[in-house]
Amino acid sequence: MAIAAGSTTRLWTLVAKEFWRKTRRRLRAGPLYRWRYSGRTPERVLIAPPDLRLADPQIALEIYYGRYPLSGHMVETGGKSPFQIAVPNPGWQKTLHGFRWLRHMRAAGTELAAANARALVSDWIDIHGSNIAGVAWEPGTTAKRVIAWLQHSSVVLQGAEFPFYRAFLKSLAMQIRYLRAMAREMPNGKDRLRARIALAFAALSLPAPASALRGATRNLADELDRQILPDGGHVSRNPITVLEILADLLPLRQTYANQAETPPAALMGAIDRMLPALRFFRHQDGSLARFNGMGATIHNRIATILRHDDTAGAPLLHAPHSGYERLSMGGVTVIADTGPPPPIDVSNAAHAGCLAFELSSGRRHYVTNAGVDTYGAAEFRPLARATAAHSTATINDTSSARFSHSLRVN
Repeated sequence: MAIAAGSTTRLWTLVAKEFWRKTRRRLRAGPLYRWRYSGRTPERVLIAPPDLRLADPQIALEIYYGRYPLSGHMVETGGKSPFQIAVPNPGWQKTLHGFRWLRHMRAAGTELAAANARALVSDWIDIHGSNIAGVAWEPGTTAKRVIAWLQHSSVVLQGAEFPFYRAFLKSLAMQIRYLRAMAREMPNGKDRLRARIALAFAALSLPAPASALRGATRNLADELDRQILPDGGHVSRNPITVLEILADLLPLRQTYANQAETPPAALMGAIDRMLPALRFFRHQDGSLARFNGMGATIHNRIATILRHDDTAGAPLLHAPHSGYERLSMGGVTVIADTGPPPPIDVSNAAHAGCLAFELSSGRRHYVTNAGVDTYGAAEFRPLARATAAHSTATINDTSSARFSHSLRVN
């Protein structure tokens, strides 16, 4: 967490709020509340929303043979269910329980891949479906899983017998009720926004009363207004967050259209602002500038998202609300960080890169920031966040912001 000078009082206020929020969250996950997550089981999935994330059928084959290349780490299960083994890598575990890897089964397009997807979902339901605890039920992970199960329900349910079909829908409904209760207790940031996106997907994709869709749409609109800045950046000032949120918002917009529902103006406005913002952070070689949590760029991911950008023309040159400026002439591009640290409650990945800049010409980068190793060891992240890891002045080997490493706020 990056902290500007003079913010100690606000930090301790945040610590107190986070302590109370986590206490309420533990209560909602405890036995006194669990009965609220049971209820009616939907009869069917009305629509499987699209997924814009890149998919590789070869990864589906690796998973079939018990090799799971997730979050930059390969884990071999030795014939066991991946949900039964202990892996001392939180990122790998979160990715496993988030189920976004189901897209690789869809890309494979074979009966074998569909059967394997169904078996793995069944394993998760048997092992974690009724035990609301641990990484599997962290609200941010649950939001990803709800979206993934809906998006790839056609693959998971392909050839399924009735008992599994009902178990799948029953578990999905339980997770949605849990996420609806937890969303209000989640800290500010992209996970809470993704939870609202997941609940909107659910209201569109499953049989639900009109009031459920209205409520999900209203909550989503409120969260978008809070987190997406007028210039299209995210309140955390992290360029990769713009890309990640667009990868969910664009399919959600399409799902509203497919269900003949009017998407909220906040959703349409956020997309219209975020697409130019994504291009703002992009060098001519396609990579995103390394500021405030950004690391290496997977170019195809950006190209896939920008296919939906109808604005054309040159990127914006000013992002005053996000705190960035851009210069571009001929083949030369300069992108500079001219803003203060983001608000404390969304600064857990922020960098002390005041007045840092990157300079590129064509496909060559001449001045860059270090950036974050997305899948690297957590102990090295503070080094990438320090001012010394940025192309800016460092005075007396001191960062321009102080960092809190309290587990209460991270």
